[in-house]
Amino acid sequence: MAAEQTNSGQANRGNSRLIAYALITVAVVLFILGLLDDYDGGLSISPMKQFEVVPALGGDMVHWYTVTNATLFMGLAILSVAALMVLGTRGRAIIPSRAQSLAELAYGFIRKMVEDVAGKDALPYFPYILTLFLFILFGNFLGLIPGSFTTTSHFAVTMVLALAVFVTVTLLGFIKNGTAFLSLFWVSSAPLVLRPVLAIIELISYFVRPVSHSVRLAGAITAGHAVMKVFAGFAGVAMVAPLAIGGMVAIYALEVLVAAIQAYVFAILTCVYLKDALHPHH
Repeated sequence: MAAEQTNSGQANRGNSRLIAYALITVAVVLFILGLLDDYDGGLSISPMKQFEVVPALGGDMVHWYTVTNATLFMGLAILSVAALMVLGTRGRAIIPSRAQSLAELAYGFIRKMVEDVAGKDALPYFPYILTLFLFILFGNFLGLIPGSFTTTSHFAVTMVLALAVFVTVTLLGFIKNGTAFLSLFWVSSAPLVLRPVLAIIELISYFVRPVSHSVRLAGAITAGHAVMKVFAGFAGVAMVAPLAIGGMVAIYALEVLVAAIQAYVFAILTCVYLKDALHPHH
């Protein structure tokens, strides 16, 4: 038993070192990319240039049929979700592979979250929430690859996702409860005089949901990538280059955490809105 614990501890330390080395390697690559991209005979930083939507296959004009960097990486995110959940679980082995373990972990994690937050009667809508979570998660992580494009940094993308949730839960609320869904805006526990005022406030806050839902995700991702680009831009100043590398390592590690947290926040807020649609009286 002691020998097994020792081996387990050594394996965990080895995995931690591997993760640390990987983060350092990626930070150095980003630093070099920043040096090549932003240094032109002096300090020149363009942190917002990385968010420009351009044709992925070359050219200058973007038409409705043009494959852009945004659509390309959205497609890659969809393919990544399909690869994990379809190809990763194809074998259904008793002793799961790493891909199957990740798929089962994501499945169990989101299913439990839906059940705990929105209740068991929300489980029929679990596949939709799982798909949202995985799409945002892979979109965030793909954007951390040097030279890639982060689709979830664009308000147009996150707003469509948030509006889809908003319209779905609103229609579901009326379908399941009829006009009783409007009781969500009527605070019956408040004094009668204050109820109309609170109803207006609740109504406004309800329609602001898709804005806050989308801006939170896009803003967090955009801010983190902009900061990384600023640190990469300091490659043009030799005296602060070591500090820039250290800053890149720290910011990149934080961005990995933010990428996962923002996908989780988007999913759990969807569960909260779904709970309001299914149980407006609570």
